[in-house]
Parts: sequence; structure tokens; C-alpha cells
Amino acid sequence: MTFITLTTESKGAGHWDTHENNFGVLRDFNLPNFDQIFSALVTDLDDRGLLDSTLVVAMGDMGRSPRVNRKAGRDHWPQACFCLLAGGGMKSGCVFGSTDKSAGQVNDHAVSPGDIVATIYHLLGVDPHTLVHDLTNRPIAISHGGEPIYGVLA
Repeated sequence: MTFITLTTESKGAGHWDTHENNFGVLRDFNLPNFDQIFSALVTDLDDRGLLDSTLVVAMGDMGRSPRVNRKAGRDHWPQACFCLLAGGGMKSGCVFGSTDKSAGQVNDHAVSPGDIVATIYHLLGVDPHTLVHDLTNRPIAISHGGEPIYGVLA
């Protein structure tokens, strides 16, 4: 298996930690660039016949607060976030779950980071219930109790 990690983080412009000027940074830089890059990657993989065998994952480590702060930014918010999965065994065009109108709380189909990891392991052919042992020989569940999200699988 081959894994590639890309990041768009740059503190001059384009960082995603938008504690200030959230809407300007997203509108003027982050979202147009992300839309172009992500759609070009998925289209290119599909055109080359590689999308079905390639899992593309776009996600962050948490969501952004539904409340705008005094610097026109949005602070950290772990209660609701996103994960975008394409190709590699995923249903095309599937949206799973929803939040309230301010994107502050999950309305339905809440999933955990462990569920996302379990889904990725499942797609890679790795049993998500596998245990590995740490340096003191304690068993650690690789998916931290998560289960694959079968509703998004093709």
C-alpha cells in the first residue's frame, strides 16, 4: 500500500486555524483553492481509471465554533466537524449525517474519529478490530472502539 499526505497549511495565507478573519480567508483563499485542487485530483484519478482503487481523504482535527468571535474568527469546536472521503470503495455523492443550522451540534448519524479510522481500515482490508501491543505489552485497539460506517460504503 502506498500513502501520500498533503497539507495546505501556510501561516502567511491559507491556514485553516481561522481564529481571525474566518470568512475572508475562506472566501478569498482556502475554499477556492481547495475546491480546485480536490476536484482536479478526483477528476484526474477517475479519468485514469484509478479512483476506484484510491481512497482520497480530506479532513481536519476538529470543527469550527458556530459562534463568531470578536476578531471575526471561529474558534475550535470538537462537537461537530467533517470528513470528506472519495473513491476507494465509497458511495459517490453520499452525505452522511447532519448538524443543526449553526453547525454546532450533530442532528443525526454521529460518528467518532474511531469510526472514521475503522472505515478507512475496512477499505484497506485491515480488520478494524485488530489489537496491537504497546511497549509495555498492553493491547490497544487500532480503531479505538470505532466501527466502519457502512452507510457510506459502495
